[in-house]
Amino acid sequence: MSIHLSSGEWTLMNQLWEGPPQTITELTAALKEKTGWGKHTIITMLSRLEAKGAVQHREDGRAKRYTPTLPREEAARSETERFLSRVYRGSLGVMMSAMVESHQLSEAELAELSAILDKAGGAGQ
Repeated sequence: MSIHLSSGEWTLMNQLWEGPPQTITELTAALKEKTGWGKHTIITMLSRLEAKGAVQHREDGRAKRYTPTLPREEAARSETERFLSRVYRGSLGVMMSAMVESHQLSEAELAELSAILDKAGGAGQ
């Protein structure tokens, strides 16, 4: 399932991924200080995310409890593929070099990247 999330939707989904299920009231309280969003903004975004198939809800008395149906890893993979299809035209080396030089990658991330490259290099042998 390839679902594109806007920046705001990523913020809301990250909150849901941290501890589902959550009600509109819980989401509003958790995101209010960081985003300034009110209840109606959260409701609108949840409706859009439900229409996209990224979340679902179940009735719990008067409240609705929302749970992500889109796994975080799948959303990240899809977003990465979208980004690379727009940006990558022989510029992968430039992008990785910029990330390394600007210290955007931690030691653990560099080790993970190295392991991935080692695995990819050994796949053809």
